Order: sequence, then C-alpha cells, then structure tokens
Amino acid sequence: MIAIPYLTALTTYFSYGLLFAFGQIRDFFRKFVDWCSSSNNLQGYAPICLGLEDFYTRRLYLRIQDCFGRPIASAPDAWFDVVERYSNDNNKTLKRTSNISRCLNLGSYNYLGFAAADEFCTPRAIESLKKFSPSTCSSRVDGGTTVLHNELEECVAKFVGKPAAIVFGMGYVTNSAILPVLMGKGSLIISDSLNHNSIVNGARGSGATIRVFQHNTPSHLEEVLREQIAGGQPRTHRPWKKIMVIVEGIYSMEGELCKLPEIIAICKKYKAYTYLDEAHSIGAVGKTGRGVCELLGVDTADVDVMMGTFTKSFGSCGGYIAGSKELIQYLKYTCPAHLYATSISPPCAQQIISSIKVVLGEDGTNRGAQKLARIRENSNFFRSELIKMGFEVLGDNDSPVMPIMLYNPAKIPAFSRECLRQNVAVVTVAFPATPLLLARARICISASHTKEDLIKALEVISKVGDLVGIKYFPTEPEKQQQDERMKLE
Repeated sequence: MIAIPYLTALTTYFSYGLLFAFGQIRDFFRKFVDWCSSSNNLQGYAPICLGLEDFYTRRLYLRIQDCFGRPIASAPDAWFDVVERYSNDNNKTLKRTSNISRCLNLGSYNYLGFAAADEFCTPRAIESLKKFSPSTCSSRVDGGTTVLHNELEECVAKFVGKPAAIVFGMGYVTNSAILPVLMGKGSLIISDSLNHNSIVNGARGSGATIRVFQHNTPSHLEEVLREQIAGGQPRTHRPWKKIMVIVEGIYSMEGELCKLPEIIAICKKYKAYTYLDEAHSIGAVGKTGRGVCELLGVDTADVDVMMGTFTKSFGSCGGYIAGSKELIQYLKYTCPAHLYATSISPPCAQQIISSIKVVLGEDGTNRGAQKLARIRENSNFFRSELIKMGFEVLGDNDSPVMPIMLYNPAKIPAFSRECLRQNVAVVTVAFPATPLLLARARICISASHTKEDLIKALEVISKVGDLVGIKYFPTEPEKQQQDERMKLE
C-alpha cells in the first residue's frame, strides 16, 4: 500500500479542505442568485445533478479540465499533434483552435507501437475495409459474424494458450457484461481492492455477494476465502454455489504485476475459480508477449477465465474472453454483449489478427521480437531513471505503466500544464479514478519510443518535478557524485 509522507498528507488535506470551503461558499451565493432569478428554473422539477460528485465536478474538476480530454489531430504514435484550446469563462467550457503542438506522447496505451501506420498491418486493415465495410451493422448472432471474426477468435485462443475464445467490440463491456452471466445470486466474488471500474460494475450487476481483499495480498485473500467458506451464504449459511477470485495482470493505475502464482495456489487449495484481466499485460509483457502467465511462469490451464483487450498492445479496439470450449459456448448462448451488441468492426478485427502475426513472427520478420525487447528495455530504463531522480514511482519492472505520485491537488494542473508547455504530453489521474489523496501522473511507455525520446522526456519531467516539488525522495548529492564517477569509469 502507498505510505503518504506525513507533511504531504497534511498539506493535501488542507488544500482539499480549502477548495471545499470556498466551493461551499460559492454554492451558497449561487443558490441565493438562483432564488432571486427563479424564472430561469424549471418549476416543479428536482435538480438533475445532486450530491458531492456534482460539487466535485463544478468546484474542483472544472478548474483544471484543460488537463483532461485533450483532443489530438494525428495517430497516437511516439509523437503526436495536440490541439490547442482556450476558455473565456474560467475553464467551464473549452474551445478548440486551429493551432496544434507537436508533443512527445507519454499517455497513450500504444505499448507495441501498432496504433500508428504499420508496414504489415495497415495495408491489410485497408483491404478489409474495402471488402467488409467499417461495420457489420448487426450482432454476432444475426448477420455480424464474418470470416474475420472466426479467424480472430481462433487466433486469440491460440495466442493466449486456451482451447477457445470469444471477442467483443469494447473492452469495458467485456468485463461488465461477462461477470453477470457467469455469477449470480448465491455466488461469491472476491475482488482485488484496486480492480478496474469495469470489474466493479460487472460484479455489482451480477447480484452475487462481493468481498474485497487487500490489493495484491495473497495472505489476506486466503483469510477472506477461509472466512467466507466457513460462513457460507448470508442468512441461510448454505454453501456458495461457486466462488470466483478476480485479479488483473497489470494494475492500470499502479503499474504493479499481479502475484499470480501465489493467488493461483490459494484458489486451487479452496476450489475457487480464477478470473484474470490482462487488459494491460497481454502483448506487453512476457518473452513472446503472452502476458503475465508467460512472464511469471504460470500455466494458462490453471486460469479458468482469461480476459484481455485489444486497445493497448494491438492498436485496435474490443476485448476477448478465453477459456474452455464449454465456457465459450455457454457465453455465446447467454452473453448480452454477444447476442445484442454490434460485432467488432472488420478492419479492427483484421488489425488485431495482423498485429498478433507480427508479434509471433508470422509476417516473415523478427519485428515482433524487437518490439517486445524494446518495450521491456524502454520501461525498465525509464523507471530506473525516474527513481534515481527522486520521484515516487509505483509499479514493478517490465511494466510499461509508471505512475508518478503527485498527491496535492494544486500539483495536478501544474505538472500537466508545464509538461505540455515543453511539448511533453502526460496523463494526470485524480479522483474518482484514484482515491482523493492519491493523485498521480501516469506514464505509459511504448516500443515506438527511441532512446532520444526517453532522454528528452526525462529531462523535461525532471525540470518540472523540481519546479512543482514532487521529488519526494531526492537523491543525496554524495550518492549522485558516486554514480557519476562510476559512469565515467
């Protein structure tokens, strides 16, 4: 878990308290003005927006909304064009200009560089567009299954090492629509405390009982499992119909690798199913890009349900579920995302097939192996340099996701705006995507980044870090001098 320095926590609480107090004062005067001009209100209607989250949006988020949702005008490659915006009403609304800034891209999930034009993938995607059109305009069970969809499912199953797979047009829906099909009343879901929102919503929609274990802590998972098995279902205390443990391969806001071998061992011990979300790990880690199972030496046969997305490493859209043939056949008969949603776009399907072929070397080159080696080298180099500079960086080696802790709300826009001013585009993340006190900048590294790109980014981030004051673990001068001497020697 993240241990916030005492002084940092104190100043962060004070900053949010100040913003909250001034926001409440402004809301008080707003109500008074609205009461005086009651003709502008809809008589008899309750306010459509209520609660503290609406307050947070109006009084905190809008102040810094220029740091989020920045439109781009090119492919999300190592460098991309960011459209400049301005506001005439204190950031309540933002208007685009015709000006663009060429920026180094440290925010996109383009892990293997397939999001830009590729010599193997792009021509084949264009051909599929000509042959099949942009959309099937139908669900999979009607007229929405092409030969590409069948080929893609076979390709994915083979790639992840499972007997069968099913694909969907959206990664978020893959989790939120599958879990209610697999789990229901009388079932138990045990979820990591930092699982993605799509898992949270899918679990809530299932009607199953939900319990949470401490993030990436197998010992606490075992405690929860033992307690729930002993107690059984609420009120009746009958045995659970089934138990499923849900974890992620790489946690998207922490950059940490799942402790999968230990979790698998515990699930086997207590006869619980394992659901693994590999949205950020499939294609990005492992010797041949097959995710955390390959990286950590876990047999895919030990993972009951494997989920992943195509939006990160494969430069496309959609998601997949891989498992036994019986499981996939059951999902094809019962999952609403398969029965009612429009199938994945044919050019997107072709993009995924082609990129997997490049990763496996089936394009006749070794570009896939080079991409995998480059993203590993880039990620580990960038992480180690950030730590040397004194930043608080979360995550593990080999992970291309690197959160830099900001904490204080004033440092969120300061860091983002100053980086953009120096032509480095970063993503800052705050509440509700993270806990209120744990705001951060999330760096995503790509195989398309060159060493020169990374060095430039490090120089800019170091300068901005000094300016904003987010080097919470500054390196001692003597140690810096020793490191420099060792480099010279």
